[in-house]
Amino acid sequence: MRPPSPPRPLAFTTLDSLAAFLGTRLPATALASWGTVPGTKTLLNLFLELSQGDCVLVPAEPPQHPVVRAVHVATVRIRNRRGALLVETRQLLSDGTLRARGARPLSEKMRPGETPEAAAARAVHEELGERVRVRILGGAEPRVEERESLSYPGLYARYVLHAVDAELVVGVLDEGEFETEEAGEHEDEVEVEGGGGAITVKRHYWKWVDDNEVAGGAEGERQRQSAH
Repeated sequence: MRPPSPPRPLAFTTLDSLAAFLGTRLPATALASWGTVPGTKTLLNLFLELSQGDCVLVPAEPPQHPVVRAVHVATVRIRNRRGALLVETRQLLSDGTLRARGARPLSEKMRPGETPEAAAARAVHEELGERVRVRILGGAEPRVEERESLSYPGLYARYVLHAVDAELVVGVLDEGEFETEEAGEHEDEVEVEGGGGAITVKRHYWKWVDDNEVAGGAEGERQRQSAH
């Protein structure tokens, strides 16, 4: 017997069609919070993600949620000479919000047909800078996390996480803390009538941590996510 086919992604040609679709499936209070509650993104952000292939919306199976945002993410575990891990602690968003990130390694949404290694290299270029060089060492089997999206409250999300290990070669401080400008997001320059501008990351804040610090930060991040 042939296994059932996976659900086909939903397609939206206009911002209005996406708004109409979500308006009948998500609570009005949740949609109203998008782009207004600090740390969230706008409907235009989601529309651009869908248009660029950064994520897809699919019907949930089983349908305990009306729709699921599915995202493939490359998580880049960069280590320095002594084995410390580079993590992002905060992000400065285009609306002026400082969004806490816990102790989260560099990560990037993968594009259609992109390998985890290629997404990792793009993430280094866009978030750490053109001068930064890392040595890609390989990856691990992907794992799946499912939870309500923090960027889009009320929308359930499925993250397929592809871990990629790397070593820092040159380009940034290899100890302590530092910050970098985002070079890969330009959605804030895009506006759609009735949709306003998208919210993007402007600046990243980084820190080298030992593995025991990563474990503590990850637990705190899980607690914050469960609270939402």
